[in-house]
Amino acid sequence: MADTKKKTRNGQSEFAMIWKQLKKNKLAMAGLIIFLLELVLAFLAPLYIPYGITEMDPVAQRAAPSAAHWFGTDNLGRDIFSRICYGGKYSLTMGIITILLSNGVGIVIGAVAGYFGGWVDNLIMRICDVFQSMPGMLLNIVLCAVLGSGWFNTILALAIGNVPGSVRMLRASMLKQRGAEYVEACQSINCSTPRIIFSHLLPNSFSPMLVGMSMGMSMMMTMAASLSFIGLGIQPPIPDWGAMLSDARQFIRIAPHMIIFPGIAIAISVLALNLLGDGIRDAADPKLRR
Repeated sequence: MADTKKKTRNGQSEFAMIWKQLKKNKLAMAGLIIFLLELVLAFLAPLYIPYGITEMDPVAQRAAPSAAHWFGTDNLGRDIFSRICYGGKYSLTMGIITILLSNGVGIVIGAVAGYFGGWVDNLIMRICDVFQSMPGMLLNIVLCAVLGSGWFNTILALAIGNVPGSVRMLRASMLKQRGAEYVEACQSINCSTPRIIFSHLLPNSFSPMLVGMSMGMSMMMTMAASLSFIGLGIQPPIPDWGAMLSDARQFIRIAPHMIIFPGIAIAISVLALNLLGDGIRDAADPKLRR
C-alpha cells in the first residue's frame, strides 16, 4: 500500500521540513520572536505595570511622555503604557483564538466538501457564497450588532465571518489530493471515511491552511481593532488597543501621543505576524526550498 503520510525525500514530515526551512529565514524568526515576546509581556503585565489600568491622575490629564508616565496619560489621567501592556493580552489573543476557531470549523466543513463532492460540495459552497457576498467588515459589523459587544462575542463574530474562506482553502487542497493513489489504497482496504479524511487526506492538504492561518491572524487583529474603534468590540474598562485609538481621536491635535503609542503597538504586532506569514509561505513552497 502507498505511504499515506506525507514525507519528504529525506524521510522528514512536511511540518518538520517547513520548520527547518523557516528557521533559515531571519525576518520570519524575528517576527515570531517579537510576537511571542509581546504575548509574554502582555500576560505578565500585572506583575510590572507601574499603574492600574483604571487608576486616574486628575493633575496629569493628557500629560506628555515623561519619566513618571513613559507613554504619557490619556484624557482621564490614566497611564497609557500600563493600559497598552495590560490590554495586549486581549488584542493579541483575539487574533489567535479567532483564527484557531474559524479554521477548526473550516477544516471540518472543507474536508467534508472536498472529499464527498457532488451535492454536498455544492450545498456547502453556495452557503459560503452567501456569506462571502457581503464585504468582510460589513459582515463583522452585522454579526457584532446581532451578538452584542464584548471580547467573546467579537471573537465569535470574526470567526463566523472567516469560516467560508477557510472552507474554500481546504476544499481546494482536498480536491487535489482526493484522486491520489494512497486514497485509493485506503479505500481498497475498507478504511472508514473519517479515517481517510482526517488521518490521511488532511495532513497532506494542511500546508496551504497553515500559510493562510499565519497570514490571516494579522488581518483578524486589525479587524478586531477596527470593531473596537467603532464601539462594537471590547468595551471599557478593558483597555483594548482599538478602543484606545477611538478614545484618542478627538485629542489627536492636542495630545498626539494618545493615538501614536496604541497605533505603534498594533503596527508592530501586524508587522511581526506578516513577516512570520511570509516566511511560512516561502517555507511551504517546495520550489523555494534549499
